[in-house]
Amino acid sequence: MSDPGIRVPRDDDRVVDLSDDFVVLPEQTTDDTDRGWGERSSGNDDWLRAERPPHWD
Repeated sequence: MSDPGIRVPRDDDRVVDLSDDFVVLPEQTTDDTDRGWGERSSGNDDWLRAERPPHWD
């Protein structure tokens, strides 16, 4: 049995630090990269832009 003289803090009373100093989830996971998929890290963006269909303009 708890002592009625001891005040137990409620969730509404506690202070929550919402600063951006900590990372909950990374911006990008390792399997979300070219290397994670087993591909080379060199990009082919220029080729993709050159080969884009005309209806995408």
